[in-house]
Amino acid sequence: MALSQAGTLEPEEPSPRTRQRMQESTPTGTAELQLRPEQGERRAGAARQLRVLLTPLAVAGRRLPQKRLLGAYGGGGMEGRAPAGKRLCLEPPPALPSPRKPAPASPPGTPPAGTPAGNGLDGFGDADSDGSDGGDAAPDGYSHLSAYERKRLKNITENAKFFAALKLHESAARLHQIATKRQSHVTKRAKPKKAEDETVRRRSMRLQRVEPSGIPMPEMPAQPGEEQEYPQVPAGPLPMVPEDQMENSKLTEELLTTWMRISEMKANDTEKCTRDMERYQGSLNSMVLSEDNIKKVVKYRVCSMAIHPSESIIFVAAGDKSGQIGLWNVNCKSEEGAHVFIPHNYPVSCMHFSPFNPAHLLSLSNDTLRCGDVTRAVFDEICRSDESLSSFDFLEDNASTAIVGHWDGDVAVVDRRTPGTSSELSADIGFKRTRTVHVHPVNKQYFVAAGSVDVCIYDVRYLKSNGNKPVSSLKGHTKSVASAYFSPVTGNRVVTVCADDKLRVYDTTSLPSSVAVLSTVRHNNNTGRWLTRFRAIWDPKQEDCFVVGSMARPRQIEVFQDTGKLLHSFYNLDCLGSVCSINVVHPSKNILVGGNSSGRLHVFKE
Repeated sequence: MALSQAGTLEPEEPSPRTRQRMQESTPTGTAELQLRPEQGERRAGAARQLRVLLTPLAVAGRRLPQKRLLGAYGGGGMEGRAPAGKRLCLEPPPALPSPRKPAPASPPGTPPAGTPAGNGLDGFGDADSDGSDGGDAAPDGYSHLSAYERKRLKNITENAKFFAALKLHESAARLHQIATKRQSHVTKRAKPKKAEDETVRRRSMRLQRVEPSGIPMPEMPAQPGEEQEYPQVPAGPLPMVPEDQMENSKLTEELLTTWMRISEMKANDTEKCTRDMERYQGSLNSMVLSEDNIKKVVKYRVCSMAIHPSESIIFVAAGDKSGQIGLWNVNCKSEEGAHVFIPHNYPVSCMHFSPFNPAHLLSLSNDTLRCGDVTRAVFDEICRSDESLSSFDFLEDNASTAIVGHWDGDVAVVDRRTPGTSSELSADIGFKRTRTVHVHPVNKQYFVAAGSVDVCIYDVRYLKSNGNKPVSSLKGHTKSVASAYFSPVTGNRVVTVCADDKLRVYDTTSLPSSVAVLSTVRHNNNTGRWLTRFRAIWDPKQEDCFVVGSMARPRQIEVFQDTGKLLHSFYNLDCLGSVCSINVVHPSKNILVGGNSSGRLHVFKE
């Protein structure tokens, strides 16, 4: 096709080589654009079709850019839509079978009717149109858009009308308003925090308080905020009524009657002397344990024990950590030989039968010191203190006065003959903690106190409120001391139990400012949390031998000489299977009683 002098496009037959190039460069074949004629021509049925071929074209000896070329030939409506490097080539359509009338003359200033511009489409027709309107006529102002763009706008318009008919925005606004009103009347309540699931830990039968036989044991005293198993014991005198009075009142009377009867019998006044070691060791070997001499006397861990000095009947008292006191007539073989009383609210840490009147049993707990008088069947209150009490011992043979230790380190002097329940004197001895106090058996003015790491001997005659200095100090302990006791006959020895796993014996024949260590025994004293700490006690019948519990297996109770030599071990593979932390020895007979952490007492005797 070439440009004529008159400015019109004249069709030009391309050469065969040009046709071949056109076919190779156009993968989809020839693109045909059917141009819509004017409305008058459509009614006449004489529409003219033009075929547009994309082919290289040289104009006036030079190449025109695509945009300029399209603009020059009226292709503004399709500007930029042809592929780059292509040019427009108009090919005349094939002749129509029917003749058509010549186009009417165009008004001045308008393109001829046969040109693309004269067809009213800027040189292009709808690519998807077959020459008819088809209902997609371009609306006003959109005549320059392609058929695809016009169809796209039409779809957008129809979709908008459809969604507007649904009235979704109005429904959403109405629902939002309803939801807002409902939330305004709702009061949010704080959700309780869910307790985190704790990992289930394996617990032994002892921690679950279950006997090996499978019978559950009573629970421990209730913690703060829970209902306690036993009511709080009131202050003042308490009747000596056992826990099971309603069921075994007659049997309880028999037990108390036995205690009263043996207290009236005076023991033989035999002079205390130390037997030779061979004879003493033979007596130890003769003491055995049998099943008949084992009994659960109190419900919980034994914290203290005392044995009646009677030589006819073995009568033992035991105090546990809940404040109970159990009395056991060992000679009574029936099940009703033991009964439990509850005179305290806290652990019974120290007990003694009065050396002057064995019908009196003195017991000490954290808040009170009581005297159980079987003749009157009452537990009298001797001393009450807001500070925690730890231990006591008699200052005189008539047991009228006593020295009392406090857990906060102080000591107090109590006189049973004075009215009231207050102490006569409270003295600060400089200890952080006082665990045990023990009076010298000969020189009653001296007492030894065991504290955190301190063990000192004081003179009660010189005690004052503050600024007390010890007579002697027993040094060498590196950890807390559990107990310290004078030897029973002369008081020339003091044995201590320390948490550094050592038993120490001091020579207290004279009382210098610093007492030397006589012997040291390596001993496992790590009893742990659930066992009462060991206390080494002297055998009243032997000046130079003491008894202490043991962590060794098989379970046993050990007897040492003051030189550190192990003399004897009490054990029974069939009957003794637990640690006996607290032990007591009869003052005149070969009888040893050991108490464990479950409230059982074991009696070794000839």
